[in-house]
Amino acid sequence: MKEFKGKVAVITGAASGIGRGIAEKCVKEDMKVVLADIEEEALIETEKELKAIEATVMAVVTDVSKASDVEKLVQKTIKEFGAVHLLFNNAGVSLRTLLWEHSLADWKWILSVNLWGIIHGIKYFTPIMLNQNVESHIINTASIMGLMPASDIYSITKHSIVALSEALSGQLASKSSKVKVSVLCPGFIKSKILYSERNRPTKLLNDPNKVIIHPEMEVNLKAMRQMNENGMDPFEMADNLFQAIKNEEFYIFPDKHRNFKNSIKHRMEKILNAFNKG
Repeated sequence: MKEFKGKVAVITGAASGIGRGIAEKCVKEDMKVVLADIEEEALIETEKELKAIEATVMAVVTDVSKASDVEKLVQKTIKEFGAVHLLFNNAGVSLRTLLWEHSLADWKWILSVNLWGIIHGIKYFTPIMLNQNVESHIINTASIMGLMPASDIYSITKHSIVALSEALSGQLASKSSKVKVSVLCPGFIKSKILYSERNRPTKLLNDPNKVIIHPEMEVNLKAMRQMNENGMDPFEMADNLFQAIKNEEFYIFPDKHRNFKNSIKHRMEKILNAFNKG
């Protein structure tokens, strides 16, 4: 896709961080934008601020972990704008501790948002995009951690998103479809991803008396939050993302200046070395 003016974009997780950066880029490109997020107050404020600069936007409170919410998002998008050309499956959450000490509620929450959220987006939007038979693009937000050695539930879901995107891209290509796919693999971006528990459903909250706190994990989390705060501006990231969409790049690395390559290379070499043994 080379031209964006007048096209329709749907963005999940649009009220902050990467999603907000993408939304502002879409507006700069004179697109019609559907803003979807579970955080209603921040979502309405985002809609208000974008409308103040005469953007054509619509906010839809959406919990991507619920198929019914995503189905309604599709219906409202088509009713309002009649089409969808760019789908940004971007909503995500994060939580860090030792895998065996995570509650089942932790697993259900993170998997339902990070992985099932994208599954729902693909399930309900892809058929419509195919039937339109016009140039369109699906962008799934994974992470650079989806290519590096997995270390927690978050990175496990991001590995899954990379695999899901590869499968989707291959299947659409086999049908000579006009729908393209990319997987976005950002590193450290200024966002609230490490404060995700603000949006955690009540029914999936942990009993605070049963949460095990590891000092080393707390130190690691603090360091990660600091790296995010010092990370790439979401709006700069969105500029790089849109250039990659124009170039029809599948793997999109918006902050290539970060030294992630060695970790990815080390993982791949370990795999290849194991494969070549014997």
